[in-house]
Amino acid sequence: MAEPMVLTIERFSMTVGGAAVVGVLHLPPSGPAPCVVACHGLGACKDSDKYVLLGSAFPEAGLALARFDFRGSGESEGLYRDATITSRIADLEAVLDHLSAHPSLDGRFGLLGSSLGGFVALWVAARRRATMPVVTWNAPAGLGALAASRCTDVTSPGAALVADVRAGRYVEAPAGVSHVLVVQGEADEVVATDHGRKLFERAREPRALCVLPEADHRLSDPLHRFEAVERSRDWLTRHLLSEPA
Repeated sequence: MAEPMVLTIERFSMTVGGAAVVGVLHLPPSGPAPCVVACHGLGACKDSDKYVLLGSAFPEAGLALARFDFRGSGESEGLYRDATITSRIADLEAVLDHLSAHPSLDGRFGLLGSSLGGFVALWVAARRRATMPVVTWNAPAGLGALAASRCTDVTSPGAALVADVRAGRYVEAPAGVSHVLVVQGEADEVVATDHGRKLFERAREPRALCVLPEADHRLSDPLHRFEAVERSRDWLTRHLLSEPA
């Protein structure tokens, strides 16, 4: 009988804008390895079931997985109401910079973002490197609808984010990003299916669109979540492990 795979799990943190950003890194048993950074959405955190699942599934395929909390969420410092797309982009870029020096990573990075985390991931890929592979799960193509938000609960966008949208900053996802896999739930009650199609249309080849029948925004059905993980792992493995470090 084969022995179980031994994975290494490390905590990491850095300071961004005077606040601590906290994350967890899951490493495969052999390396150095490429790393996928997972980005959560509004009202979520790095310790949500989806990201913990990624932390076990991806290292089995030879990919490291980093999950972290944006400022104002989870263990990271800062106030949720102050977080914007700009601050989230800065957080993700700081995580990439911090991990780029890790001895168990080989400098190749991919991004996976759920909901608003996918929107942020696309912007960082557009700013950094056009060939950085990105997977989005139920991510919006535009944030215009948030302009009417009243920020009434913890899952609502913060006041600063709403103000940014009303001012016209980062309202639409970027066009021209390549190596993008768009995963979209057909029954998403938060982000309509046409957002996924728009993200796919804006992306450059190679690109793919995976619509999951009957899947909701949180991919709460284990079968939908499993398929999303499998499709994402296959896409990122193909485009990270096949490229030179």
